[in-house]
Amino acid sequence: MTSGAHALYHGQVLHRRLKPVRHVLRYRVFHLLLDIDDIDQLTGRLRLFSRNRFNLFAFHDADYIRGKGLRAHAEDLMTAAGIEPDGGSISLLTMPRLLGYAFNPLSTWFCHSADGALSAVIYEVSNTFGERHHYVIAAQPGKTALHQSEPKRFHVSPFLPMAMEYVFRVSLPDEKLAIGITVSDLNGPVLSAVHTARRADITDGALLRTALTHPLATLKVTAGIHWEALKLWVKRVPLFRKPPPASNTVTVGETIRTGG
Repeated sequence: MTSGAHALYHGQVLHRRLKPVRHVLRYRVFHLLLDIDDIDQLTGRLRLFSRNRFNLFAFHDADYIRGKGLRAHAEDLMTAAGIEPDGGSISLLTMPRLLGYAFNPLSTWFCHSADGALSAVIYEVSNTFGERHHYVIAAQPGKTALHQSEPKRFHVSPFLPMAMEYVFRVSLPDEKLAIGITVSDLNGPVLSAVHTARRADITDGALLRTALTHPLATLKVTAGIHWEALKLWVKRVPLFRKPPPASNTVTVGETIRTGG
């Protein structure tokens, strides 16, 4: 992975539910990988991408933070997980606003140490109730692929109970990107999701092509969630009541030493 490099990633997300019924969902997506300290430099050379104001594509700090800077936010999360930040670069993989709207079920922060090595990954998970949770995991030194696990602490879908575990498998963003998540209960995997993508430079031309080939893509994420929920309901997949929001919005996970 090239630390601190901006990039545009085009790809797809594949969801496979294994039980109690089989259900498959596939859709196209795009994401931006942004150096959080250098976003203004990027917007300064582009006409179709802005920060904190309306444009065809836009990044709004308020979609991720409240009352502090992006770096302070990420470093506070690292510190809460017992990971000492030292000023290294931090990149955020996320879907920007398209025509003023975005919803990110998952945004991923790649946090580096001053020597360029990956020190931690922050998985920022959002649900359609406007809530957000951060899973923070230290990275195993020297690895270009991560294998990490965390207990589920945050309600996302009414079709999944809380007593579950996430396993993340991540190939760090480079020419290709791959993020896999397996959700398991005590009897084994229930759901798997895989996001794969290819890298391109962020230019006005590339952004315009993305808008034409992925029209209303950010809105379709939210619409798709509700449409697939309806299909699961028709298939009589059991529903689970949403618990009250957790007081703690940070979960510290672990790196599986045998992975990656």
